[in-house]
Order: sequence, then C-alpha cells, then structure tokens
Amino acid sequence: MASQPESAELPSFRLDGRLAIVTGASQGIGRAFALAYSRAGAEVVLVSRGREKLLEAQRAVESAGGRTHILCADVGKLEDIRRLEQSVLKLVEGRDLGLVLVNSAGFGFTKPALEITEEDWDRVLDTHAKGTFFCCQAFGRRMIERGYGKIINLSSTWSSSTDMGKSVYGAAKAGISYLTAALSTEWAPLGVRVNAIAPTSTLTDSTSLTFQENPARAERLRSRIKLGRFAEGRSQFRHHRSFIRTFDPGSSRIRASG
Repeated sequence: MASQPESAELPSFRLDGRLAIVTGASQGIGRAFALAYSRAGAEVVLVSRGREKLLEAQRAVESAGGRTHILCADVGKLEDIRRLEQSVLKLVEGRDLGLVLVNSAGFGFTKPALEITEEDWDRVLDTHAKGTFFCCQAFGRRMIERGYGKIINLSSTWSSSTDMGKSVYGAAKAGISYLTAALSTEWAPLGVRVNAIAPTSTLTDSTSLTFQENPARAERLRSRIKLGRFAEGRSQFRHHRSFIRTFDPGSSRIRASG
C-alpha cells in the first residue's frame, strides 16, 4: 500500500501572484498541496514541526521549478503561530500578493474512548481544532486587511461518521467543519472565502504503514468506500482545486469515493 510517486501533472489553472501558506507541508496531503500550488505558479511557505522533512519537501518543490520558504512551527502552540504570522508578514511586505492558507497540519488517531487520556485529548484537539482556528485568525486578519484571501481547512469524513476508536479524532474534525462555516459567515462579506475539504482515508506514508500493520481494519475501511479504493494525497488537490475559485464560502466538500 505504498504511496504512489508524486505526479508531474500540471493543474489546469494558475495561482500566479499568490503566496500559499501550507501547514503540515512536510508530508502527506499537505506536501501534495504545496507541490500542486507551486506548479500552478504560487509562491509557497512550507510549515511543519520537523526541519529535515521540510527540507526534503522544499527540494521536491524547487526541483519542479517552484519558489519556497520553510518555517518550523507547531500549530498547537500560539506562540509558534504568532511567530509564523510575523515571518509571513515580512515576506509580503511591499509586495502585492494574494494570501492563501491551507490548514493541513494533523495526524491520524484511533483509540477506544475508555482509554483516552487528557494528554490524548489535548494533543488531538490542539493540533487539529485549536491550530486550525488560530491560524485562520492570524492570517484571516491579514486577508481582511487586503480585501482578499482563501482559506482551505482539512476536515475529514470522520467529522460526520463514526467508527470504533474515532471519538476524539471525529470530534476534532467536526469542530473544523463547524469553524469553517462559522468563519465564512463572518469573513465572506469581507472578501475572504473559507472552505473545508473532508477526505476519506488517504494513503500517505503514515496511513500506509498503519494499514500494513492492521490489514483487517484497512480492508474494513476500504469496504466503506464506494469506489473500493483509498484516496491518495496527490489526488486531493486535483479533485478540489476549484475551492480556490468557485465553491460557496463555508462549504465542506466530502471526498468519500477514493
């Protein structure tokens, strides 16, 4: 179930004149967004906690001709988000760039409800819900000042469905879906569109390893997907790129078919 090689296929629209801030950009769906946005002409800020993987992602983007910046930050910590905001402000100072934010930082989490600890709860909610909200707040403010901005949040099909061990993860993702709609209500009249993507189980390096360790669970999850196959990280951008331009603000597009 190893991830497929990253496609060199070019998107069919352009993002020239945009600066895209992508959290969780060192791997998985976030890295796929960063690569695709760069190929579409955007300047990309790669954000993640680990510098080594960020450098790998930067090399991948720049080898394809993109322009990138890397910033190490833990979006579960407000001081890191504030530092990230200030770094981006320096990048755009004196430049007429439209801002795009992709909140992709996160991780899979499956654990029975009776075994959840306070540490588990804080770790999942801090990264997914808290990190998403305060990144939206920090950059949404800057977008409103400019009268333009696009925010894409990564929710999940688990935001509206249940399974064994998904209580806390599903709660975090449901929170992201609600936050997306609520922020859009406030900011759409000010020129900032906020939308969410809700992918099904997606084959990243991390989930591929998890599925290899538990093939029975992998098969059970696959059986719930209508096309009978998992999504791939690189496919998320290809199927949802129109979020940048056309979808109604506040919507969460469910990707449930692989």
